[in-house]
Amino acid sequence: MKMLIFGPNGSGKGTQGALLQNKYGSAFIEAGVIFRKNIAEGTQLGKQASVYISRGDLVPDELTVPMILNRLEEEDCKNGWLLDGFPRNITQAQALDNTLQARGIKLDYVLEIVLAREIAKQRIMGRRLCPQDNNHPNNIHIEAIAPVRKNGQLYCRVCGEDNLGVRPDDQDEAAIDKRHDVYYDARTGTMAAVNYFRSRAKTISVDGSPSVNEVSRMILEKMT
Repeated sequence: MKMLIFGPNGSGKGTQGALLQNKYGSAFIEAGVIFRKNIAEGTQLGKQASVYISRGDLVPDELTVPMILNRLEEEDCKNGWLLDGFPRNITQAQALDNTLQARGIKLDYVLEIVLAREIAKQRIMGRRLCPQDNNHPNNIHIEAIAPVRKNGQLYCRVCGEDNLGVRPDDQDEAAIDKRHDVYYDARTGTMAAVNYFRSRAKTISVDGSPSVNEVSRMILEKMT
């Protein structure tokens, strides 16, 4: 299965992508993860990308497009892939479409997780990081995964660890607004990319505001 996953930051598309990966065994590719890996390893790409990411800007197409297309050629993608975080604009969408056509690759699904901008922003700012494991879901604005509160202190809902932290960019409202400006832009931004692919694969649109399990149920129901 080959799928593009769209949704604004805070919509839970990474969570749903991981669930789909577990179910179908396709490679789950997150553009942001690839960038963070390169930054952590101090690669040339990472150094260039970090300049843009630190400002809350998107990494330029000339860095992003080749990186993603090369990733799709790796061994674990031969049995399918779930692509999250790319394409983010109409130019990237066209480049991806041209490459898929040239390689004879058929796109199976386009998944769009729909969420109002203000709710998405609240969710981003509500994220809390467990020092034991950053993958433990904690969010003060989502009741189902809210951290435990005792005596004014927050504790991880999964392991009970205290001293929950935040990612600095999650608290930068200007950076969040800038990323959302790009996503919700239906002329040249990410929504333009979503619309571009609607006629090229079966498009599944689901409301991202319910619980993780409910959103997952709706996605799987529409895929059958």
